[in-house]
Amino acid sequence: MREKVILVCTECFSRNYQTTKNKAVQKEKIELTKFCKRCNKHTLHKENK
Repeated sequence: MREKVILVCTECFSRNYQTTKNKAVQKEKIELTKFCKRCNKHTLHKENK
């Protein structure tokens, strides 16, 4: 079963992206480099519920 997760910018803490992950396979939190519209640059986004 896939679970919805929200990705939050580590610099401005805006919730920009939403994705899903399989909790049975991937137990650690997701960390991706994505474009933040508020910061206007690529920043690290971490998983948040």
